[in-house]
Amino acid sequence: MLLVIDEKTDVIRENFQIGQEVYEEPRIIRVIEVLWVSLDTLRHSCSHVMAQAVKELWPEVKLAIGPSIEDGFYYDFDKKEPFTDEDLNRVEQKMFGIIKKNEPFIREEISKNKALELFGKLKEDYKVELIQGLGDEKISVYKTGESFVDLCRGPHVGSTGEIRAFKLLSVAGAYWHGIETNPMLQRIYGTCFESQKELDEHLKNIEEAKTRDHRKLGPQLEIFDIYHEQAGAGLVFYGPKGAILRTIIEDYEKKEHLKRGYQIVITPNIMQSGLWQISGHYEYYQENMYIINSEGKEFVLKPMNCPGHILIYKSKSHSYRDLPVRLFELGTVYRREKAGVLHGLLRVRGFTQDDAHIFCLPEQLKPEIKGVIDFVFDTMKAFGFNDVSIELSTRPEKYIGSEDDWVLATQALEDSLKEKGLNYEINPGDGAFYGPKIDIKLKDALKRKWQCATIQCDFALPKRFDLSYVDSDGKEKQPIMLHRVVLGSLERFIGALLEHYKGDFPLWLAPVQVLIMPIKDAQADYALKIKKDLDDNGLRTEIDNRNETLDKRIRNAELSKIPYVLVVGAREAAQEKVSVRKRGSGDLGVMAAGEFINRTKEELASEVA
Repeated sequence: MLLVIDEKTDVIRENFQIGQEVYEEPRIIRVIEVLWVSLDTLRHSCSHVMAQAVKELWPEVKLAIGPSIEDGFYYDFDKKEPFTDEDLNRVEQKMFGIIKKNEPFIREEISKNKALELFGKLKEDYKVELIQGLGDEKISVYKTGESFVDLCRGPHVGSTGEIRAFKLLSVAGAYWHGIETNPMLQRIYGTCFESQKELDEHLKNIEEAKTRDHRKLGPQLEIFDIYHEQAGAGLVFYGPKGAILRTIIEDYEKKEHLKRGYQIVITPNIMQSGLWQISGHYEYYQENMYIINSEGKEFVLKPMNCPGHILIYKSKSHSYRDLPVRLFELGTVYRREKAGVLHGLLRVRGFTQDDAHIFCLPEQLKPEIKGVIDFVFDTMKAFGFNDVSIELSTRPEKYIGSEDDWVLATQALEDSLKEKGLNYEINPGDGAFYGPKIDIKLKDALKRKWQCATIQCDFALPKRFDLSYVDSDGKEKQPIMLHRVVLGSLERFIGALLEHYKGDFPLWLAPVQVLIMPIKDAQADYALKIKKDLDDNGLRTEIDNRNETLDKRIRNAELSKIPYVLVVGAREAAQEKVSVRKRGSGDLGVMAAGEFINRTKEELASEVA
C-alpha cells in the first residue's frame, strides 16, 4: 500500500525542473510512507535506477521501456555502440552510487501536451511515440536525482535507498515493439530481490540452470538437434535416443487416454484455408500460419488440431447418449514464428501437441473440466513434477462469440477450480480468441515455471461449424467444446524434462537403460547373450565394445547419463554373472543376470506406479 498526499494537504510544489527547464503544473503527488512494497514494484524501481545510471554515463542514449518481469526486470536502450561486460560493471557501480544517495522517487502528473514538450526537448523519441499513443488527459512521470525524468505509470518505492540487492545479468537485442522492421535496441536484463540472501540464491540457480540448459544437453545426450542452416531454424530432429524418449512419452499418453475414454484420431497436416476461415483462425492467427497455393487453391499447414477434430465429430449424427465425445490426437502443427523468438525446444516452428477436444452436454461441462484437471495432475506426478501453478485467463480484446457465452464458459472453469479447492490467479484478457482457459504450469527442480497443460472452454466454434446432437426431447442442440492439452507441446515438455532431471532420467524414461561392457573381445559372445536376456525382458540395452580402456568407457557412460553399466570379464563369464554399476551409486557388486533383471523390474514398477 502506498500512502500519498497532494496539494490539499501539506505538500505543494508549483514547478518541476529538469536541468534548466521549469515546467509549471498545479499538482504533484509525493510518496511519504511505504507500508508494503511488492517485488514487482521493487524491480520496476531498480529498472528506473538502471536507466538513470545509463543516462548519466551516456547522455546521448535514448530510452525505450523498462518493465519488471517474472524473475527481474529489463530496460531497452538505443545506443550506437554495443554494451560490453565492462559497461555493465560501470552501470552497476553508478547504480550503487544512486542507491547510496537515497534519492526520492517523485511522481508528477502533467498534461499530454506538457509531456510531449518535455520529452521532445529531451530528444527521447521513443517516449514521445509512447505518449502519442496514450489517450490519458494526464501523464505521470517520475523524477530522481538532479535531472533524470522518466515516463512511467509507477508505482515505485519511496526512494532509491530501498533497493538493497540487485544484479545486472546480460544484454540482448530487441526490436522496438517486437517488430523486425523497427530499430534494433539493446536490452539489459537484471534482477532484484528484497535481501542479499534471496539474490544470492537466485544467482546460484541461474548458474545451475546453465548446466541444465536443454539446448546443450539435447545434442550432448543425442536426444535432439536443430540443423539451422541445412533444414531451417525452429525445426527439430530426433535421433534414435530422442525418438525412443518420445515414443515412451507417446505410449504412456495413448494408454492413459484410452483408459479415460478418449478415442484416438489422426488428421491431415495440410487442409484448405476455408476451414480456417470458418474457425476464425484465418482472421485472428493468419500471421502465424504457413499458407500454400496449389492447383488454384489455398491450403494451410495446420497451426492447431481443432478444426480437424470438429470435422470428425460432424461426420456423423450424435445423440445426447453419445456425449461426451473425447477425440485425442498426437498432432503435429506448424506455426510461423519469427526467428528472433525461437529458443531450443521451447519455441519452434513445428511441434506435436497431445491435443484433445471434448464435445459435451451443458451438465457434463464441469465434470469434464475436473476430469482433465485430475488427468493433468496424475500425469505430472508420473513424470516427476509435484508442484504446479494455475492461471485462469479471461476474455481478450479481440474475440468471437457472445458475451453471455463467455460469462458461462469462464464461470464453468472458475467453479471447477474452486470446487476442487485449487489456488489460482486471474490472468485478465489472455484467453484464446474463442474462449477462456485454465493454464496449469509445472515447476521444475529449480522452481521455474513451464507452460504445459491448458483447458479452454468454447461455445463459439461449435456454433460456427453448426455442430449438433439430438437431445432427449428429440430436438437438435449445440454441444459445448473443450480444447485441452495435458503435456502441451511434446517438444517443450521434453525440454522441461531435460532441464528438470539435468538429463539424468529415471530408469523408465532413460533411452538406454543398460550399457554392457565386455572387458575383452573374448567376452563379446557372453555380452551378446546377456543383452538378449535383457532385451527379452523389455530392457533397452546397448553394448560398448570399443577399443578403449574400461575406465574411459565407464566415464563416457557417466557422461551419457546411462543408469546401469554391466561389466563382463573372464570371471563374470565363467560364473555366468555380471558386475553391476549404478549411476550415482557406484559399484553394486556381482550378481546373476536374473537377479539384476528382477531388480530393475522392481525399480521400474516403483517409478511408474
